[in-house]
Amino acid sequence: MSFEQKINYQLNKYPGIKKVIKSVYQHAMYGISPKIKSEGNITRISPDDSNHEYFFGYYDKSPWDYSDRYMLCVRGNDTWSDVSPKEKADILLIDTSLPETDNNRVRKIAETSSWNVQQSCMLQWFGPDFSSRILYNDCRKEKYVTVIKELESGAEKIIDAPVYTVSTDGRIALTLDFSRLYNLRPGYGYYNVPEKTKGVALPDTTAMWKIDLESGEVLPLLSYMDFATFQPRPEMLEAGSVHKVNHIMLSPNGKRFMVLYRWFVGDRKYTRLITCNVDGSDMYLLSDDDMVSHCFWKDDEHILSFENKKDSGTGYYLMKDKTQEFIHCWPKLTGDGHPSYSPDRSWIVTDTYPDRARIQYLRVMKGEMCAPVIIAKVFSPFNYDNDTRCDLHPRWNHKGDEVCFDSVFEGHRGLYVVSVP
Repeated sequence: MSFEQKINYQLNKYPGIKKVIKSVYQHAMYGISPKIKSEGNITRISPDDSNHEYFFGYYDKSPWDYSDRYMLCVRGNDTWSDVSPKEKADILLIDTSLPETDNNRVRKIAETSSWNVQQSCMLQWFGPDFSSRILYNDCRKEKYVTVIKELESGAEKIIDAPVYTVSTDGRIALTLDFSRLYNLRPGYGYYNVPEKTKGVALPDTTAMWKIDLESGEVLPLLSYMDFATFQPRPEMLEAGSVHKVNHIMLSPNGKRFMVLYRWFVGDRKYTRLITCNVDGSDMYLLSDDDMVSHCFWKDDEHILSFENKKDSGTGYYLMKDKTQEFIHCWPKLTGDGHPSYSPDRSWIVTDTYPDRARIQYLRVMKGEMCAPVIIAKVFSPFNYDNDTRCDLHPRWNHKGDEVCFDSVFEGHRGLYVVSVP
């Protein structure tokens, strides 16, 4: 771990102080660093439109349909002033086979009022075909809902709960309290519905729900107390410690999920990585070293995660579910990123946060022990920072030969694609 990363890790305990120090340091370092706008075989997919912001969302979903011809995209007006903008965003369908000058290339197909700058509205193609229907979150009649929309007919199916993660067969989804998430981590929640647990540090209420996407049934799955009483640590039970869950991800076969359980004692943040069956049974504490960040299922038994291991430091670790077995991947990569596997699981892509010159990197690796290869570099302007930053959130196409990402190197958010050599 570099000196900068050691300082950053310690400052994570004190977010307010970290924000000030980070800003001063980055402005000073940017002033003396070489300047680049972008490098790599990058193609812009979103329109050449500086009056709007275009992006897709999180790294655990793909904007491509199964044919890799059509891509989904979100269009907003302002994504740097508010992390959960209080205006509607447009949902677009982009036909990448048509030239940018063709008026039929980009088509508005829906809109949503429940979205944020990190994960948009959980927009995605709906399985198992990933070609005829899309799925996204919205707020209707003062309630969060999931919309399943047929593209050809325009028909909608409304589920009385928003989704967080969806099984590949399109049968079930898992979700959480987006209003509590908004108050505790605004860039990942929605503002539309008042939080029922506001001001309650450890609610004795449901934290996660299971959704049957075929019948529309929504059932409580786990409560905050279920997490707080599972192999408890003293810090979890301190008076005033604030609890939440975030980043749920179903395994490829849809039988288990992982979730980050977080609690705050003052400004100090603690995170556990927990796995569990989709019926709430067989909960397992996979990582408990205080810091876990972004994860991805390699298969139904292994999870790649960026985290801190007390004995070996921060980095990417490939862990076997329901065991304490792990390997340290690419030890020189000690900065956080958003990793994901290609569809055939032979390649991994990940990104970085802006460095001292405000440059973000995209890297690919063929396997967990091979040397990383940089495939793109992009500049990140200072007005996209902290909660309204633009993470690259790289995602694979279905063929596994291209990666798309969100970026602001042209001065506003856009959706871009880079080929994987």
